[in-house]
Amino acid sequence: MEVLPPPSGLEAQHAALFTTGSLNFLHELISTFDKDVDQILQLRMSRKAHSDLSGELPHFLEKTAPIRADPAWRVLPVPSRLQKRHVDIGDMAPCDALRFIKALQSSAQGIQVDFDDGNCPTFRNQITGIYNVIQAVNNQFPGVPHISQAPVLMLRPRAWNMVEHNVMVEGKEAPGPLFDFGLLMFHCGKMLFQHKSGPFFYLSKVESFIEARLWNRIFVWTQEKLGLPLGSIKATVLIENVFAAFEMEEILYELREHSAGLNCGIWDYSASFVNKFGHREDFLLPDRSKYVNMEKHFLRSYMDLLVQTCHRRGALATGGMAALMLPGRLHTDSYTRVLASVKRQKMLEISAGVDGFMVYDLNLIKPMQELFQVHTDGDNQLHRLREDVSVTPKDLLSMPLGGVTLYGLKYNIAVGVLFINAWLSGKGHFFFRGQVEDSATAEISRSQVWQWIRHQARLEDDSRVVNRHVLRISSLFVKRCCCPTTRQRLYTAADMFLEIVLKRHYPEFITSYLNQDHTFLSYQDQHTEEEEALETNKQQSKL
Repeated sequence: MEVLPPPSGLEAQHAALFTTGSLNFLHELISTFDKDVDQILQLRMSRKAHSDLSGELPHFLEKTAPIRADPAWRVLPVPSRLQKRHVDIGDMAPCDALRFIKALQSSAQGIQVDFDDGNCPTFRNQITGIYNVIQAVNNQFPGVPHISQAPVLMLRPRAWNMVEHNVMVEGKEAPGPLFDFGLLMFHCGKMLFQHKSGPFFYLSKVESFIEARLWNRIFVWTQEKLGLPLGSIKATVLIENVFAAFEMEEILYELREHSAGLNCGIWDYSASFVNKFGHREDFLLPDRSKYVNMEKHFLRSYMDLLVQTCHRRGALATGGMAALMLPGRLHTDSYTRVLASVKRQKMLEISAGVDGFMVYDLNLIKPMQELFQVHTDGDNQLHRLREDVSVTPKDLLSMPLGGVTLYGLKYNIAVGVLFINAWLSGKGHFFFRGQVEDSATAEISRSQVWQWIRHQARLEDDSRVVNRHVLRISSLFVKRCCCPTTRQRLYTAADMFLEIVLKRHYPEFITSYLNQDHTFLSYQDQHTEEEEALETNKQQSKL
């Protein structure tokens, strides 16, 4: 096993994370499950190839029909600290210590401690983030409630598609999720369990019950190794893929001893339609800024089915993250308008029966908690079985009507370019036009642009075809918004975005594409060299 030396200034944190015990545990964990991770990724490719060649659409699986038909089974009840999940803070990259501490001091029910969508997985960010979690669990942050009283930590490791470049195990780069999960469990699992506050996880981008089964095996193995009782680990699976929407009951079944429920979110899920069926014209997704929201039939059906499935099996169902941010000045028209917009969106989810959802803006915690207090009874809505719901494959696969607007094209380009720009600067999310943007919105943005080019969609505004020429003209406005000191990085980001959306074959994930890209890796090497040069200068100045 090889671990690269620490980034400059993180020597103590690196040493605290990579102890002899943690390295032995990590080596054994990754060695045990590495082939299974490869198999999961190969099965994804095989399933996609079969779908492309056969034209077959997803359906509820015949081989698992007995699981769906059996009314008797339930997931194990969750611990008391997970019974009330009204408002979690989303996109909380723990490498940002100041924001992490503010979240720990907040009144939120939970924190999505994010090593995935809202985080850029540089070695610096991973080490700092995991170290900060260890600090929080061991009550090392001043002015922060004890871990048993602070908001529950919902730890989100990276998804299966990500690797950790800085660690090699048996001659291969380590799977990102096993690296994150292993270190978090080794250093925090027992302490969280002792204080009845975990270990709890979010699992990203799970595409099938086979993948849920693998996570369950990893949980069982880890609990045995660390001496924790079976069922100590609880995990909420994010249903972010159209294939997974047809296997929600099976996913709960595989994780029934470790389930903390399912979660639905709009943008990764919508992007998965382009991922799986983007080459088919009958799956052309219209402009998301005008025609795609949770009120559209395919998304409403997805949320209704998720709530019904979870509550039928005694599992909690949670909604997505409110990305809008409240303006700084209270009692203004813009403040009232934004708050009303978020309330309307979240009331749709509460009416559907969700037990909780996420916000990014900490100032939204209290007003969203008040929504639950006014419109629901008790800690959750498990009693709402949604027996009125009957969702068919056609419901889940019906694309909304609508076209493509110049505004929507420019908006998608801006989000995609600025996300890549954020990654090149080591950040996993950024702010644009009053809301937070992360890899989920970057995913849908670049997916739509790729699909519109592929099918030569025409703009509603002037009937121009979306092609390379229109794309380059439309992207010029992004380049004009930068200050001289960051111009070159933004130009590089724009070039990388164009490269991604003009690919003949759709890159499956923007994050894995960037994480393997020479330009991104070179930028990180450049930052490392700059840090080392600064440190050398500091040492020389001391002499």
